[in-house]
Amino acid sequence: MRVMASGTFDLIHPGHLYYLRESKKLGNELIVVIARKPNLQKKPIIPGSQRRKVIEGLKPVDQAVLGDELDIFKTIEKIQPDIISIGPDQHWDIPQLDKQLKQHGFNIKLTKIENYVECNLCSSRDIIKKIQKRKK
Repeated sequence: MRVMASGTFDLIHPGHLYYLRESKKLGNELIVVIARKPNLQKKPIIPGSQRRKVIEGLKPVDQAVLGDELDIFKTIEKIQPDIISIGPDQHWDIPQLDKQLKQHGFNIKLTKIENYVECNLCSSRDIIKKIQKRKK
């Protein structure tokens, strides 16, 4: 089973590792899609190609790719996943996404990773805030 996970992965933290490990457990191949700047409300600090290289070097990841800048369904078509893993802090409307996938001819299982890792710096936002405080 091919699993697709996706995210910004700007500043890597334990929450990302948890999401990717849990996603890998859903199948035997994990392909991670790195979100591109045009698709994001909050623009990443690290360039996409560098984020891809870091994610591809993580143990649970078999392959990392940059997502399409205009159409997420083009990336899904290229990868042909059996399962799409949704991260615990990702706010997809799962029934709506399922409907859109079917409209595009895909029959893909959507799985939400429910649990979340609790730690002091388990979000990119928290890491950035801490860095900004140190600069003052």
